[in-house]
Amino acid sequence: MATEAKISVIFSTYNSPKWLEKVLWGFDCQTDDNFEIVVADDGSKEDTQRVIEKFAAQSSVPVKHVWQEDDGFQKCKILNKAIVEAEGEYLVFTDGDCVPRNDFIAVHRQQAEAGRFLSGGYLKLNMPVSQKVTREDIKYGRCFVPAWLRDNGMPSSKGFMKLNAGRLAGMLNKITPTKPTWNGHNASCFKSDALRINGYDERLRYGGLDREFGERLENAGIAGKQIRYSAVVVHLDHARGYESKETWQNNRDIRQAVKDGKLVETQFGIKQHRL
Repeated sequence: MATEAKISVIFSTYNSPKWLEKVLWGFDCQTDDNFEIVVADDGSKEDTQRVIEKFAAQSSVPVKHVWQEDDGFQKCKILNKAIVEAEGEYLVFTDGDCVPRNDFIAVHRQQAEAGRFLSGGYLKLNMPVSQKVTREDIKYGRCFVPAWLRDNGMPSSKGFMKLNAGRLAGMLNKITPTKPTWNGHNASCFKSDALRINGYDERLRYGGLDREFGERLENAGIAGKQIRYSAVVVHLDHARGYESKETWQNNRDIRQAVKDGKLVETQFGIKQHRL
């Protein structure tokens, strides 16, 4: 994709200002600065707004705060609002608990390709390490170095390969058996493709909602492209009080209908707010 094309980074947040601040620090350190941030806020309190305002005052990165009232888990709805507000022709999606390495935007730009969406991964940190990560650790890249993580209480794992793949990243992306699915913590597509499928299905709650978005992209002929060893984020730990068996089952039923009907456009997405 052309270097002059603007990118919009979209990520959701909900009453997690300390983690949000660390994520914003990560985007303040990007080597590619031709992007804006769109924070999709699913009903956070004023302390989240203060974090965003403080960042906006200190950073050269443009930031939009798209907020809706707290009405339970409505991530798909706020993401759709953020897609509409995004000015970039290319959309990079992540989460408000995922800190990007300084080349994160550059990798998404370099790998962007017409007729494809990009599928990245993350390394999940434990709570002690998540709490230890400072602005300096992010700025100087320490929290993306396996040795630093081990020294600060993170057990070694195969996931460390995502952090130090280096020149082998391209090869590892090609040979990994992991399917290039739409992963909301690290994925991207052209805005026109997101609008083509009418955004996220707002009936979905926690549990596979991102995968459903990607499955409709695939039905539209937009195939996934693996970048899990190239685009690096570390995932800060947190509880998931919004998870339930009922929502998982509802989401599985919707995804099965998408598969069976080869559906491209959801009727419960962006357009329903424009009628």
